[in-house]
Amino acid sequence: MILLQSHSRFLHQTLLNRLHNLEKGVELDYHWVEFDDIRYHVQVSMKNPHLLLLSLSLPTPPPETDFPGGLPSGAIEAVKAAYAGVVQILDPPRDGFNLTLKLNFLKFPPDEERRQALLVKIASVREIVLGAPLRALLKHLTSKTISSGMDRLVALVHRPNESFFVIPQMEKVIVVFPMRFKDSIDTVLATSFLQEFVQARRTAGLNNAPPCLWSSSPPLELKKAPAEALSANAGFVSFVIFPRHVEGKKLDRTVSSLSTFHAYVSYHVKCSEGFMHTRMRRRVESLIQALDRAKPDVEKSKNLANNRSFKRLSLKEAHANSHS
Repeated sequence: MILLQSHSRFLHQTLLNRLHNLEKGVELDYHWVEFDDIRYHVQVSMKNPHLLLLSLSLPTPPPETDFPGGLPSGAIEAVKAAYAGVVQILDPPRDGFNLTLKLNFLKFPPDEERRQALLVKIASVREIVLGAPLRALLKHLTSKTISSGMDRLVALVHRPNESFFVIPQMEKVIVVFPMRFKDSIDTVLATSFLQEFVQARRTAGLNNAPPCLWSSSPPLELKKAPAEALSANAGFVSFVIFPRHVEGKKLDRTVSSLSTFHAYVSYHVKCSEGFMHTRMRRRVESLIQALDRAKPDVEKSKNLANNRSFKRLSLKEAHANSHS
């Protein structure tokens, strides 16, 4: 199975091209939308080619989530910590966007390896912004503390008008995803995929991975969740995160995997659907070829019949042939 990259490849390539062509006064004005309804806008003026404006529009949050000021809780602090000294947050952001960042390429580190790492981190702005509340909750797990005033059930946005739930506890954090799909075929494939996904977790080589459960009905941890947030036609997937899963550099990998889990499932569902379509087309083609080979060649049969000649045998020749 393929793990999706958390950064935007188009944004990364755009930043890389701009960094390598700072001396060229080229004006840029790009708009694009990526999975989960994340909308980007990149703008560079010829007057200041070393400055780049990056605007981000997030999915519409459902009512049960905490979205102060149009951003997830802790998003501003996470952006400042990730891009200190290089990125400036514009307040207010551009019209129609939740966040606008001003990048100064002249402040990038001179070391090429550090530059590349910073470009990947900037291209991962979606994960840093949307994953900020989840990262804060998992950080408390490493110290085995629960912040004051924290709700027992936290809803986090990850898709338009859809949320997943985090239940922080002293020794563990439970993350529950209600899985929804619009297409009926996708729903069937996703349900089968998730059941196999849970079974694969029980193999010996994955003993250190977070425990994973699937159920067709909401788990007991979601008994306080609003009913409209529990409409899942592909069931519910629960992960149990322990302190060993967020130690050191594991924290970034865990946040990335959880933030892109629905996209990860959707990707494999679409790949499975495409694979089955390919197999069916090949099977149909082989059946058509077999039918074509089974058809009699009418023209050839007519030619054989027309070319036949008969020789009248005498009684003596017929008698000789019967004894031979």
